[in-house]
Amino acid sequence: MFGLLDRKTWSPPLQWLHEYRWGGGSLISLFLSILSGIVVALQYDVNTPFYSTTTIELVVPYGSFWRALHYYSSQAFFLLLLAHLAVVLWKNEEAFKRGAWIRLCTTLPCGLLLLFTGYVLRGDATGEAAGAIAEHICLSVPLIGPQLNDLLFDLADSGLRKVYAHHVIGLVVLGGMAAWPHLRRYTARWRNHLVLVFVTVLVSIAVAAPMEPSRFGLLFIAGPWFFLGLQELLRYWPPFVAGVLTPLLPLALLFWLPKSSLFRSRVLLGISLWLLAYAILTYLCILRI
Repeated sequence: MFGLLDRKTWSPPLQWLHEYRWGGGSLISLFLSILSGIVVALQYDVNTPFYSTTTIELVVPYGSFWRALHYYSSQAFFLLLLAHLAVVLWKNEEAFKRGAWIRLCTTLPCGLLLLFTGYVLRGDATGEAAGAIAEHICLSVPLIGPQLNDLLFDLADSGLRKVYAHHVIGLVVLGGMAAWPHLRRYTARWRNHLVLVFVTVLVSIAVAAPMEPSRFGLLFIAGPWFFLGLQELLRYWPPFVAGVLTPLLPLALLFWLPKSSLFRSRVLLGISLWLLAYAILTYLCILRI
């Protein structure tokens, strides 16, 4: 809709939304997440995840800041990645081949899984809830469920070792390979995102990263914020439908996004309706917390 309007008539906020380099901001946030993650990883122990995570703030110099910086920069990375995708779809200026488009869009599930595994590795009530639900969903996949769970999680036998390996190596490499042709064309300079860096550092100093001990006696423990809609949907539908088919629907539509304006608008409308329904489910889940 905005593409039909004269850019000269746009308000300053709309002009800023159009011109800001969201992809560069996402990449800068990822750099902050990786740098702070190295500091956090030096103290982290997969055998005692909750204890080692909490002691980071006591043992590591400025440990509370480094852990908060890793947490908030990771959140910023994923949110800015979503914003970058939205702006790319909005502008509709790039003409990608189908294979290149699918490869580039693969960075979205990689980023989501990076964020998700970070929650699981905390080892607190939120992380345990997320890990248990994820295992349950994997096991619900017909024919390959046990093998899929053994590859991704396997919490019962391996603890958090496989999740940790995916978080620090596997998903980073996979996401980097998916985005590399795009990153070679577009660079992100720190000087263009000083406000983002300043705000992220300021928030990390002022607000501690969340850490939730076990909540005994509660019948409902929520997972990460982006997982709440799925968690609510699991109350009504079988795990395979709610946890696999439903999340894959917008991703499949995005992969298949046609170039024809008529069908393209219909596909984007379908994705928008899915996001609206997911937001409603998330709200319903928040009411239960």
